[in-house]
Amino acid sequence: MIPARNDAPMLAACLAALACQSRPPEEIVVVDNGSTDETAAVCAAAGVHRVYLEVPGISGATAAGLDAASGELLARLDADSVPPPEWLAQVEKILTAQGPYTAVTGPGDFYGGNRFTRWVGRTIYIGGYIRVVGALLGHPPLFGSNFAMPATMWEQLRGLVNRDLPQVHDDLDLSYQIRPWMSVLYDPKLRVGVSARPFDSLSGLRRRLVMAWQTFALDFRGEPPLARRRARRINRPPHTRPTGPG
Repeated sequence: MIPARNDAPMLAACLAALACQSRPPEEIVVVDNGSTDETAAVCAAAGVHRVYLEVPGISGATAAGLDAASGELLARLDADSVPPPEWLAQVEKILTAQGPYTAVTGPGDFYGGNRFTRWVGRTIYIGGYIRVVGALLGHPPLFGSNFAMPATMWEQLRGLVNRDLPQVHDDLDLSYQIRPWMSVLYDPKLRVGVSARPFDSLSGLRRRLVMAWQTFALDFRGEPPLARRRARRINRPPHTRPTGPG
């Protein structure tokens, strides 16, 4: 599923990449989050299932898309994601080898921008996110441009996510809601192209960091981090490792 808001050209490129998958998707759900551009036309041309959600907010859009999806495995991209042809096949191979409560995520290869903004995206945004947030959570966090999970896992998480607040990072909030008996695999070989445009300005990077702080503040009130880590130690899931090719 793909949440989208006024990203018609990038969404068209993402859908074109999904049409070239070696393992074709059984369905594609696009959540049109109140777009005023050609998003609806792009969805119609590609023949995808478009869900319209007027209230803005990436968390609500992601939750609506996962709710609308009917498959056994639910994969998540952003409108600016460009998955390589083997992406879905790799996702299916990894998740099929795991249990019903294991998600998988991977990094992005940034395109566009300049060398510095791509470095910021790769080193600070993804690298820092995986290391710092992973240390806090006790498992890798989900990267919103590139993750997947079984529908059975979403069914247990859908009532826990904060879907009504526009200032919430959906992937960070969903990562925090992962229950003690659930696992997240980080596979560095599960890669997609991602636009570097959020890092073209300091204000864009600052906005994302502020959203991350607001998301943590909300989640910490609901479940203190030390209590969450203690519960994971007691109910630690079996050790798993990425099973992607190579």
